Amino acid sequence: MDKYACIASDVDCYNVAPIHIGQYATVSQGAFLCTASHDITSPTHELITAPIVIENQAWVGAGAFIGLNVVIHTGAVVGARAAVFKSVDEWTVVGGNPAKFIKTREIKNA
Repeated sequence: MDKYACIASDVDCYNVAPIHIGQYATVSQGAFLCTASHDITSPTHELITAPIVIENQAWVGAGAFIGLNVVIHTGAVVGARAAVFKSVDEWTVVGGNPAKFIKTREIKNA
């Protein structure tokens, strides 16, 4: 976790592989960060692992699932209860299961 990163209550970090959370990033309550799965193409169904990266200023909404080898790029927002299996482009908003692009995130000046 980098400076000013925040993980809310009841977040499950299944960190068989590394999880990195950048500056000012937020992971909301009940999110599940899962760095492992099983190879469904293999007859022995062995464990596979890969890291998760949540970059600076990104936000993972409440109850979201983030799968292995996913990068939530700078400023991206993952909506509540979304299931993310592919990396999310910077400054975009995604949601749903599987997560899909909703809109570009724009920061308004005060």
